[in-house]
Amino acid sequence: MNDEILATAFGQYTLSRFPKQKNNPLRAWDAADEYLLSYLDTQSILKHCSRILIINDSFGALTLSLHAYSVQNWSDSFLSHQACLNNFKANDCPDIPSLISSIAAPKGLFDIVLIKIPKSLALLEDFLIRLKPHIHAETHIIAAAMLKHLPKSVFVLLEKILGNCHTSLAKKKARLIFTRYEHTQAQLQSPYPTHYLESSTQLTLQQHANVFSQGKLDIGTRFLLQQFKQLPAAQQIIDLGCGDGMLGIMAQKQMPTAQLHFVDESYMAIASAQANYQTNWLAKAATQPNSNAHFYVSHALQKVSQQVDLILCNPPFHQQHSIGDFIAWHMFLHSQQQLQTGGELWVVGNRHLNYHHKLKKIFGNCRQIAANRKFIILVTKKRL
Repeated sequence: MNDEILATAFGQYTLSRFPKQKNNPLRAWDAADEYLLSYLDTQSILKHCSRILIINDSFGALTLSLHAYSVQNWSDSFLSHQACLNNFKANDCPDIPSLISSIAAPKGLFDIVLIKIPKSLALLEDFLIRLKPHIHAETHIIAAAMLKHLPKSVFVLLEKILGNCHTSLAKKKARLIFTRYEHTQAQLQSPYPTHYLESSTQLTLQQHANVFSQGKLDIGTRFLLQQFKQLPAAQQIIDLGCGDGMLGIMAQKQMPTAQLHFVDESYMAIASAQANYQTNWLAKAATQPNSNAHFYVSHALQKVSQQVDLILCNPPFHQQHSIGDFIAWHMFLHSQQQLQTGGELWVVGNRHLNYHHKLKKIFGNCRQIAANRKFIILVTKKRL
């Protein structure tokens, strides 16, 4: 099922996940969203003039339900923002949601802050520290999560950065956490972005809080880099799901005249890749090519119009807390459309994900370049 009705005290809304999938059993909201909206209704803390900040709203369920108030939606996910826009449109909501990327800051002070606990604790830490200038002692701060996504470290972060917190009873395996900002708390500075020296490449890399594999090179990326001597010559290269941009930067070093396209759905990943490309290529190149790289916050290759010779991809196998290969599937489909005839897609993935079946279905061919106990590298070519 793709569309379902979320019924709340604030109205009934048809909601979809993004990207859409046929026969998708997952809803565009969870019991923690329902619990949060029910609490807001029964406790009567909302006023007509309330200014609300919603952090990490997965598919817009909270933003849409509360659209009658002054709401800002703060997220690191382009897919989440796109889902929010789509769901506003699907429900004929005339309001345009105020969507704020994780790299930017929300505007003004807020009366209510609603937080859906993200998968990454580093992202939560960064959000909480950067939230402090936008709240006051009377701000209602309510976090929500399913119990299985609520480790003790979440409570430690909330109390360290904001102040004492207490919890609701569990309901449908969801829980709410309540806290108020205490001015006695230390005025912390966000430790993000961080930097680390990658020893095998001698590159210093910057990583914002939500970049995968904090403080070290992802082992799948490392394995793919070890096969770079086999890469075909290319003039147009995409680093798809680029993270901090390591694959694209190393491809640029190997093919300095090529034009690079870095693509990720995370605002923080693209900011990291852009900074790393500037530091590790443009700043050190003997001659700096004009417009040698482009950066896109995008769903797969939705925003890329350029036909290319080579795509490098280390795809994610989860969206928010949901595990699956649906994002990878969209990446492969888009790659088939974006490659020139004879162009190649290089994919690194965990062996158990069986990406070769999907690649053969889409491209009609797939060959293995390398494998170890955990990862496999697959290459497929676009044919006539």
